[in-house]
Amino acid sequence: VQLQASGGGLVQPGGSLRLSCTPSGSRYSIRSMAWYRQAPGKQRELVALIDDLGSTEYVLSVKGRFTISRNNAKNTLYLQMNDLKPEDTAVYFCNNLIGTLAWGQGTQVTVSS
Repeated sequence: VQLQASGGGLVQPGGSLRLSCTPSGSRYSIRSMAWYRQAPGKQRELVALIDDLGSTEYVLSVKGRFTISRNNAKNTLYLQMNDLKPEDTAVYFCNNLIGTLAWGQGTQVTVSS
């Protein structure tokens, strides 16, 4: 399964972006999933997750600013990111809850004035 993340870009502090994640070339069903990010020189970290029942959890640094969701009909995972900060700059990836699917290229998010 190859997961394709998109929607990143360059945004000023305080701005917003919405990331999307879809399975490429596969009928994999987006259900229990997570967004991860990796900043330069740092380890990849789990940012937000959504389980099969729709319950969500967030790392403390993004709680209240990011919202994870999915559209089952479109088989797409989303991450709405508001009030972005420079420390949110990273490559963002999607994967299952334990990160065992193949990692795609991710999508770059850069927050800078």
